[in-house]
Amino acid sequence: MLSRSNWTILGLAVLVAAVGGWLQHASQQERVPPGVHVAQTGDIVPDLALAGLDGKEHRLSDYRGRRVLLNFWATWCGPCLKEMPALSQAQANVGEKGAIVVGIAMDDPQRVRDFLVSHPLNYPVLLGRLDSPSTSLRLGNVGELLPYSVLLDENGRVLATRRGVLDEDQLQQWLAAPAP
Repeated sequence: MLSRSNWTILGLAVLVAAVGGWLQHASQQERVPPGVHVAQTGDIVPDLALAGLDGKEHRLSDYRGRRVLLNFWATWCGPCLKEMPALSQAQANVGEKGAIVVGIAMDDPQRVRDFLVSHPLNYPVLLGRLDSPSTSLRLGNVGELLPYSVLLDENGRVLATRRGVLDEDQLQQWLAAPAP
């Protein structure tokens, strides 16, 4: 049984944690420019047009009909580079008709091209917009930390997001065919 002073300390700790969480959320929202919608779980993502390494414009709607894992990365991001082999293996495991991994490079286009010459990937890579609001911010990455991943269903609806490296189990779960 807790004494009255222990209950008071516990209550204060819970209150401080709640206020801290609220302040963190409020400070992240300050990074969002006025009028910019940030996609959240359950939202259909905006049909963004992004440049591909082939020089052509690609729209997120090009991938409708398939489960899509958008993975935001940069050549200078160590955890991003550590994650890439697992993403390539996951894409190989689901094949061409299943889910698709789409890399979105948040980096200088020439640096990305140079990097991919020596580190080819088996999934498409698009170039994210770095200017405000960035592509990753618009798709829920309010802290704009990398790596960042967004899982979309076949209709372009956000199923889940993840800041940080995806582990192999989570990759398998995210890319598995949904139950009928």
